[in-house]
Amino acid sequence: MIRLNLVLLLAVLASALYLVRVQYDSRRLYSEIERAQNEARRLEVENERLQVEKRAQATPARVERLAREQLHMKPATPAITQYVTLQGTAAHAEAAR
Repeated sequence: MIRLNLVLLLAVLASALYLVRVQYDSRRLYSEIERAQNEARRLEVENERLQVEKRAQATPARVERLAREQLHMKPATPAITQYVTLQGTAAHAEAAR
C-alpha cells in the first residue's frame, strides 16, 4: 500500500510540475502575441504615414518647383521652342532604295 501511495504522490508531483510549466509557457506566449500585435499596429500607422508622405512628395506643383529650382528647367513656350525638321529625308530614302 505504501508503494502505491508513493507512486501516486510522484505522479501528482509530476503532473503539478507539468501544469506549472504549461501555465508559464502559456503566459509567455500570450505576452509575445500582445507584443507582436502592438508591433503590427505600429507598423500599420507607420505605413499610413509613409503613404501620405509619398503622395505629398509627388504633387505636380512640387515636381514643377523642384524642376525649376534644382534642374533649372523652364516651361516650354513658342519663343524658346526649337523645331527639328527632317530635311533631305526624301533624298535619303531615295538613296537607300
